[in-house]
This record gives sequence, C-alpha cells and structure tokens, in this order.
Amino acid sequence: MQSKEAEARSARRVIKKYPNRRLYDTETSAYITLAEVRQLVMSHTPFLVQDARSGEELTRVILLQIILEEEAGGAPMFTEQVLASMIRFYGQAMQGYMGPYLERNIQAMTEMQGLLAEQSQNLTPEMWSRFMTLQSPMVQALMGNYVEQSKNVFLQMQEQMHKSTEQVFGAFGLKR
Repeated sequence: MQSKEAEARSARRVIKKYPNRRLYDTETSAYITLAEVRQLVMSHTPFLVQDARSGEELTRVILLQIILEEEAGGAPMFTEQVLASMIRFYGQAMQGYMGPYLERNIQAMTEMQGLLAEQSQNLTPEMWSRFMTLQSPMVQALMGNYVEQSKNVFLQMQEQMHKSTEQVFGAFGLKR
C-alpha cells in the first residue's frame, strides 16, 4: 500500500531535465520551455521536475528560474531591499520559520484575492475599474492592517523562540 505522499508524487506530471538544459514532458512526450512550465503552475497542474540522469528532484530549481525570469521581465515583484532581507535570513535562527511564515501570508493573500474575485464576478470592466479606484484607499488600509498584524505575529513568534532558547540554555546551566 502506497503512502499518501507517494500517491501524490505519482499523480504529478513528470518533467525530465536533461544536461543540455532541455525539459521533456513525459506526459506529452515533447520538449517544453520554461514558459510552458510556468503555464502548468498558472493552471495549478501538479508536476515534478527530475534530473534525467540521477532522478534528483529539481522542481524548486525550475520554479526559482521562472521567478528569476519574471523578476527580470520588467515588472518585478520584489524590491532589492526585500531580496537582500531574504538572503540575510539564510543561516540565521529564523530561517526555518521564514518559509512557513511567507507561505501562510501568501495563502492568506490568495484567499483574500479569491474572495474579492468571487464578490465581483458580475462587475463589467468599467464597473470594476471604478470599484478599484474607489476601493484603493480601503484596500491599502486593509493591507496595511494585515501587514501590521503579520508583523506582530512574527515578533511574537520571535519572542517565543527567544524564551524557549533561554529555557533550554537554563536547563543546561548556561546563561547569556
């Protein structure tokens, strides 16, 4: 009997990456581009990228390549300050918390976007434009509140981690 993780992995579309940097979609038996892999992401198609020789999973590497291309494409999502801050988290005590923290925040943003889209299905493009113009200050205030709450949760998590560390060190007779 297969585990749920193994079943999920086998249900994903397999893309092989060859040494010549080409990507081969085993489902369509054709070579594909990064732009086509991006389309799989956009359509929520589960996939797995593997090195054709070693079988090593390379999905994250390919996703990072797609992000790099998007960032270089003229309308970047991340400022230099944000990217530098992300780099600084590597090797720090908070590195293990940063990924889940960002993931939860992106999930919350996606849910908020879905609700907004659901509530505005019957709007014409003109109505939508007027709605967004009128809602911009409200949405900005909402996002500001969300960011502030998110910051507070992160600070609480950091404080809790600090207390736990001091307790562990205290148990071994070590103090700062």
